[in-house]
Amino acid sequence: MTLARAFLAAALILVLGACAYMAPYQPPSTYYVMRHLHTPEGAADPGLTEEGQRHARLLADFFTEEPPATIFVSTTKRARQTAAPLAAKLGITPRLYDPRDTAGLITEVMKEPPPVLIVGHSNTVPDIVAALGGERPEPLVHEDFGDVWKISGSRRVTTRVNLGD
Repeated sequence: MTLARAFLAAALILVLGACAYMAPYQPPSTYYVMRHLHTPEGAADPGLTEEGQRHARLLADFFTEEPPATIFVSTTKRARQTAAPLAAKLGITPRLYDPRDTAGLITEVMKEPPPVLIVGHSNTVPDIVAALGGERPEPLVHEDFGDVWKISGSRRVTTRVNLGD
């Protein structure tokens, strides 16, 4: 065997060996992030207003093409009430997370099959979207209700829609 053939055979063995250790292709994941729906201003842990409850029912019909397989909600009443109609429709029990621990939330989200919906708060949504690879939203104010950010694709494209639109 000539030196060139020996080199080619060794290179081929290395390439084939490397292929055996490559992870199988996995399609890009989809994540949805939203702030809880409408609440009165100034209360410590308020429930949803009538308008918030109406929008929560709209949320149940929002996910027609890619409904979430897992829903994460913060430990607050307003986040749980936001997801309740959708969770009931899908037969999913929402998973609770501590809204003060975004890193812990993201670790748990990455363990779940996509799509995943996360219901957060005005002060957590921008960090959650960014941690999932999406474009960080502008800071949210009290009146910012009903927006859903979809982070998807290999380039982590972020799409923002409003339930009221």
